[in-house]
Amino acid sequence: MQTLALTEHMPREQQDLYPEEIDQGYSDKVLLDTFCDYYIEARRLQQAYLSQLNLLIGMEVDWIRPSSKIFIEELLSRFQLELFIGSVHHVHCIPIDYSTALFRQARSISGGTDERLFEDYFDLQHEMLMALKPPIVGHFDLIRLKSHDPDTIFAGMDGVKQRIRRNLAFIAGYGGVLELNSAALRKGLKEPYPSMEISKEFLDLGGSFTISDDSHGVNQIGCQYRELLDFAKEVGILQITYFEEGHPNQDVRFPNVTTKTISISRLESHSFFA
Repeated sequence: MQTLALTEHMPREQQDLYPEEIDQGYSDKVLLDTFCDYYIEARRLQQAYLSQLNLLIGMEVDWIRPSSKIFIEELLSRFQLELFIGSVHHVHCIPIDYSTALFRQARSISGGTDERLFEDYFDLQHEMLMALKPPIVGHFDLIRLKSHDPDTIFAGMDGVKQRIRRNLAFIAGYGGVLELNSAALRKGLKEPYPSMEISKEFLDLGGSFTISDDSHGVNQIGCQYRELLDFAKEVGILQITYFEEGHPNQDVRFPNVTTKTISISRLESHSFFA
């Protein structure tokens, strides 16, 4: 690899700890301390591999409720990051990708159907998009993962599709980059995030894409990138956007970072895919 971005999850508030974190006696302070340790180590690695790797330091934000904006902005002010990924992992303040039981709990609050929960998810995502305008939007349709049909194309769900189109148009409008995320393939879904239909719609809007493995360990780095590249070609994507040090051409919040593109054909010939 020549370019790699580290995007550790942001720390969360005490009320938003996951069950396993509670079981291990974690606290919001522990999560914040862990993120501080991540930032220090990431900067050390960035310098250590400066001549070998374009290493960017960022974070993945968790939009849980409107007050998340304050906490996220505090983190962006405290840590000098090169980028961040805007994501939604909770609906009604309940994790929707952690377990089927919690997904069903959120679905019950939405009215008891996947369709209603999908609508609520994309409404919350729209709230996040308007508040943060993230440089990269993560796993756009993550809500599929624990649903009745993870490979859904949202057939007959007009309200869901309207919300998807609205969100995609907003992202394209401010120049956000949509993440093609191979974790969905790793977890058994037939298509990455976002699905083929959604990806084609964003492409028709003139939207830009980047690629991500969403790795949570070294054994997942670059996982199923070959399949991801084949998917991008099938969508009709001709180039992939990536970030590197330089004068900003997109987001003035990150004055030392620029975006560039590489053609799919050139990327495919890279030694990584040989």
